[in-house]
Amino acid sequence: MSTITPDALMLLGTNCPFCPAVLDGLTQLVKKGLIGKLEVINLEVQPETARHLGVRSVPWVRIGPFELEGQQTPAELAAWAERAASDEGIKEYLAELINTAGIHKAEQLIESTPAYFLYLLDLITDDETSLNIKIGIGALMEMLAESGIMHTYTDELGALTSHASPQVRIDACHYLSLTGDAATSTYIKPLLEDTDPQVVEVARESLDTLGS
Repeated sequence: MSTITPDALMLLGTNCPFCPAVLDGLTQLVKKGLIGKLEVINLEVQPETARHLGVRSVPWVRIGPFELEGQQTPAELAAWAERAASDEGIKEYLAELINTAGIHKAEQLIESTPAYFLYLLDLITDDETSLNIKIGIGALMEMLAESGIMHTYTDELGALTSHASPQVRIDACHYLSLTGDAATSTYIKPLLEDTDPQVVEVARESLDTLGS
C-alpha cells in the first residue's frame, strides 16, 4: 500500500456557525503533516466557486478525493485524511460510492483521476467484494467505455483474462469487448480453450462484439 499526503479545500461562509471549528480542525491537520496544503475560499466573496463545484451549503471540505458536507469533528477529519493517504482507503471509497447509488460520482472521480480505474480492477479480483458492488462495477464500466479511460488500461484489464477465478476471466472478457478495440482480442482468443464452459461462451460473445 502506497501513501501520499493529501491536500484539502474548504469552502466557508462568513456567518456559518460551524465553519470556524472545521477550519481549525483542518489547520491542525496541516500542522501535524496529515494534510499537505489547505486552500480556503469564502463563498460570500467568491460565489462562482460554489456554482462550479455544485456546492449548496457550508462548511464543505474536500480532502484528497473525498467530499465532505456539514460539521466534521477533528477526529473525523483526521480519519478522512488518513484514508485519503492510502490506496486501500480510496478503493474503499469507490466501493462505497458504487454501493450507495453514487455511481455517477464514482464515474466523475475516475474521469478526473484516470489512475483510479485500477482500483476497480482490484475490486473485481477481491473475494470480499459483494455481488451488489460487482454489478455496480459492470454498470460503471459501461459508462466509462466511451471516455477512453478503459483504452489506457487494456493491458491491465487483459491480464485478468489469466486470473484463477472463472468469474474474473468472464468479467475481463466482457469489459474488454466494451472498449470496441479489436486489438484486445489477443487477450480473449486463448479463452476459447478455457476449461470453464461459461468462460468459453463469453469469450465467443466478446469476440463477436469486437468483430474478431
